[in-house]
Amino acid sequence: MKKILYLSLCFLLFTPSFWAHAISNDLIQVKITGVGSKLRQNIIAHLGQLPKSKSQRHAFIFNAKTNINDALESVGYYQSSLAVNLTRASHSAWVYEISIALNDPIIVKDVDIKVDGSLASEAAYAKWFSLIPIKIGDRLNHGRYETTKSQLIGLALENGFFNASYKQSQIQINRITKSASIVLHFKSGDRFKFGQVDFVGSDLDKTLLHELVPFEHESYYSTDKISEFSSILSQTGYFRSIKVLPKLNESENEVVPIKVETQNRAPHSIEVGLGADFGSSSERELEPRVRLTWHTPQINRHGHSQQTSFEWSRERPKLRTTYTIPLSHPINDQLKIQVGLIRDKYGVTQKFDTKDGDFRTSGKLESEQFLYGAARQQIFKNNWIMSYSIKSLKEVYTQEDMEYSPLYYLLGLSFSRTIRSDDSLDPKSGFRQDYHFEYADKYLGSAIRLAKLEASYKWIVTPIERHRFVSRLDLGVNIATSDQLALIPPSLRYFAGGDQSIRGYGFQELGPYRDYIIDGQKYRQVIGGRYLAVASVEYQYYLTPKWRIATFVDAGNAYDLSQFKPLVSTGLGIHWISPVGPIRLNLGVGVNNNNTAKTPWRIHLTMGSEL
Repeated sequence: MKKILYLSLCFLLFTPSFWAHAISNDLIQVKITGVGSKLRQNIIAHLGQLPKSKSQRHAFIFNAKTNINDALESVGYYQSSLAVNLTRASHSAWVYEISIALNDPIIVKDVDIKVDGSLASEAAYAKWFSLIPIKIGDRLNHGRYETTKSQLIGLALENGFFNASYKQSQIQINRITKSASIVLHFKSGDRFKFGQVDFVGSDLDKTLLHELVPFEHESYYSTDKISEFSSILSQTGYFRSIKVLPKLNESENEVVPIKVETQNRAPHSIEVGLGADFGSSSERELEPRVRLTWHTPQINRHGHSQQTSFEWSRERPKLRTTYTIPLSHPINDQLKIQVGLIRDKYGVTQKFDTKDGDFRTSGKLESEQFLYGAARQQIFKNNWIMSYSIKSLKEVYTQEDMEYSPLYYLLGLSFSRTIRSDDSLDPKSGFRQDYHFEYADKYLGSAIRLAKLEASYKWIVTPIERHRFVSRLDLGVNIATSDQLALIPPSLRYFAGGDQSIRGYGFQELGPYRDYIIDGQKYRQVIGGRYLAVASVEYQYYLTPKWRIATFVDAGNAYDLSQFKPLVSTGLGIHWISPVGPIRLNLGVGVNNNNTAKTPWRIHLTMGSEL
């Protein structure tokens, strides 16, 4: 008996009539057999809402066969046959059973698409035509036909063919041969052009505003250019709302005027940030941090702006002000004047413990920086960013119990370029390259002659789905005579260690060190190096689109010619691709010991895009 019941249940489960009940309510049950799930859903959509009254039930049944045939014909089944059975009940829902025999579908034998006008010569049209969803030999699908029609008219409107229309659009069906011919004859007409751009709502200088327009007067219209224009206006930071409106009803001679409606941001804004850092202080304690940022997006009609940030922490307070002046372009060409007062710490200072016979961390190399300068930054169409600058830096620090306060006037030049496969915060591929050069000379008022060269690279590749590789290389050199190394301030030297360097070691705790004695007490101090060479390779595997695991190897160090000891670390991580960018939790472990860092390991938590 058990076997009979089991076989009966299996029979029911794999019998189409068991799954025929598709939709029901208290008035009617509709059962559909003979078709697959996708076609069944299409039929249900054409049947519409189930009746809510007895009168609606009669109308539903009366129109059911017509609606079902429409559903079948929409996907090419013009010669289907229906068997309908209606079971009426006095005190329960009526049962409406539909059995469908599809028979052979209509096949597309010819697709005749012709475009009269200049749209046919556009690259966008050629790309669209190569991807149309209708192919000869496919089963006729009215949905794809309507989609193709809509795509073509949409393509015309996106490229400024506002008078475009269909001369002929039809499906010709031959029921005898069970074939269909699709005809789409389209007239694009003349292409419209961009006219005068009028700004409303902004008191910025009109010349400055017109520098933001990404198209020439009377160049061909494109919605991509309209979107780019809106994006550029947003990037300026001047406006809290932006509307770029083509005034088609005022166009003359196929020239469309553009109206830009803007609303300025508040004159001033203040942002407050709270945070904490654990492990970077000399006592390895929890160090609270407070950050205040005051921003004035528009100081005058010439588009000047300023941003002042104050960051308080017990060991690293910072105050910076940047005043920005647009030059030939509000975004792509800017002069930035900067003033800063910074207290920072570098490396580690260790004291020799005679009881343990080893060095113990007691502090860091402290530095106070007073800087001001100016830089011109230019962004070119090929995505290269160039900046040249002049900066005054006075830095006060104590090294080996001796106080230094050198003054530098630094001339700087930098180039950078970032290429991404997409604009997401987690690109599948990309490449970033940065080059930076600074020069100081004692004949120009600096403490010593110094040339500083840096280069950094980062690559991201995803050769196979789910398998992502991230690698980076950082190089640097300070060119100066050996007897003047102590006069190179800590902020210009090289240190290694931390989440953007060699993971597993503390932030900037690696580099050349000096041993010295004060009042009979022996000390060791990491003072930084003239050279830097750090490389990293990381493999990431996506468990899901939002989660991935990682493993990495970092290697290198900051060094002098007299002290060169490459260090290696390795580790594991788990990353969450959040809406604000990847959040990465990594555990790094130093493979080899260092004289200033024994058996190191660190947990690193970072957030943001890797490019």
